[in-house]
Amino acid sequence: MGAGGRGLEVTSVPLDEDKSSGKLRLSCMADGFIIADETQREFEFPQREAAFFYGLFLRGHSAEELRRDIEVPPHVLARWHREAEREPSLREVLERMVEYRRHVLAIFESLIGFETRLTRVQ
Repeated sequence: MGAGGRGLEVTSVPLDEDKSSGKLRLSCMADGFIIADETQREFEFPQREAAFFYGLFLRGHSAEELRRDIEVPPHVLARWHREAEREPSLREVLERMVEYRRHVLAIFESLIGFETRLTRVQ
């Protein structure tokens, strides 16, 4: 619960805009992108982020809305591709980020599938 007994409001924030959204943090500097040390560690644990989104699903958020939040939107992919063309050293980092997001989505989908099977059994 938030201040005054109100529930927390969750908003949809694109991956590339908010450093505090719970998604991977990426800083843009004059000489390119810098990935925070804590983000490097987060790449190792996509289960944590998938669990975060699954918790939102269990609290009533739409699975489709959460899928959109997990995926890297096409316009962001296009921008990252352009950045990687300008700065080839970014390609590996950006590919790793996209692969990470796909892994988070796959884990999230398996959790939702498990929930659906569990509901049918009961």
